[in-house]
Amino acid sequence: MEGVLTLEDVDLKGRTVLYRVDVNSPLEPSTGRLLDDGRLKAILPTLEALESSRVVILGHQSRPGKSDFTDMSKHCERLSQISGKPINFIPEVCSEKALDAIQSMSEGEIIFLDNVRKNEEEYGVSYGTNKETEETEIVGLLSSVSDVFVIDAFAAAHRRSPTLTGFTHSLPCIAGKLMQKEIRNLRTALRDPPSPYLAILGGAKCDDSVRVALNLLSKERVDMIAFVGVTGNLMLWADGEDIGERNKDFIRNTLGKDFEIAWDMSKKIISEYQEKVFLPVDVATLHDGKRLPILVSDLPTEDPIYDVGIQTLRTLKPLVQNAGCILWNGPASFFELPEFAFGTIEILNMCVETNAMTIIGGGHTSALVNSRGASPHVTHNSTGGGSTMSFLSGEPMPVIASLKDSYAKYCEDLVGLGLVS
Repeated sequence: MEGVLTLEDVDLKGRTVLYRVDVNSPLEPSTGRLLDDGRLKAILPTLEALESSRVVILGHQSRPGKSDFTDMSKHCERLSQISGKPINFIPEVCSEKALDAIQSMSEGEIIFLDNVRKNEEEYGVSYGTNKETEETEIVGLLSSVSDVFVIDAFAAAHRRSPTLTGFTHSLPCIAGKLMQKEIRNLRTALRDPPSPYLAILGGAKCDDSVRVALNLLSKERVDMIAFVGVTGNLMLWADGEDIGERNKDFIRNTLGKDFEIAWDMSKKIISEYQEKVFLPVDVATLHDGKRLPILVSDLPTEDPIYDVGIQTLRTLKPLVQNAGCILWNGPASFFELPEFAFGTIEILNMCVETNAMTIIGGGHTSALVNSRGASPHVTHNSTGGGSTMSFLSGEPMPVIASLKDSYAKYCEDLVGLGLVS
């Protein structure tokens, strides 16, 4: 991978590897049981590649103040089960106990340190540059007992913190198998997608979706964008349809201060790229506790719009079937309610049945793909959410910048470091 060190470039046998992952997962509230281990399974190829190293796993779960902010013991236990390897949990991050545990490791051993966000430097400080994250105690301590830094935390690649971007110049920073796969596949969606290229963008984070849409359209990378879900409702509104005050208020309240930005981008898309925009022609609302279909031409409605309609799906299907590449991010419906899951499930079925290159953009969409066992049937199911959208929007990615800067420092001296023969 150009400008970034990968595991193919180095020999890490016997080396102590700091391995930063993002295995942040939904938890069952009463027991803390992991409800989705997709992100844990995604790091198995890197662990396999590091089987002769001393591996120190760094990860996080949620953030301070949230109900699912926990230690990493359950993640460690589950990872041990699915990898078939013993993994010791160390209930510390960079204390003397943690450093001693790292220095006492044997070749092939794996340990899992505690939630890095328990460290004040990791989460309690805002950093303006990657350089600021390098000047932290946690980085100094952990780098003093390690040889290299490997990162697979693509889902946090749009963020900046010591254990994500702080090792740039203190250790050779290397992209893990997952990071490499994410960047390769998402770059294809941005730079050289098979044609025709169809993007399906939905979900409630309308600002993210329209930002991705505008980036793809302005760079002439996409042939058609289908807007569904809450994002579809926003685009219908921007196109002059009255979706009803209740649905308008939901969008305004969900986006908050970002509403005006999303609205301006939506109007720009409608005015400048109308011929590449696919909008719903019918929807389904919640009326008196039941699903009620309604044509867009019959709007407005005071009922909440919770799904796309059957005619919309029929019109979308040939676009999916004829596509060479499909990017899908964001549900088409309030799929947590069984009677409104239809649109989202149908789009998933279309993506599974097509011969096109299929890229799932992370977040809720990725979780749905995992829960229905469809991940093996798509080309790439991203572990990212916000990071995937940031990447596709063309926004700066601090973690990728760190990898490139570290490559610039260390790539000429890998032999001297003993990392290649």
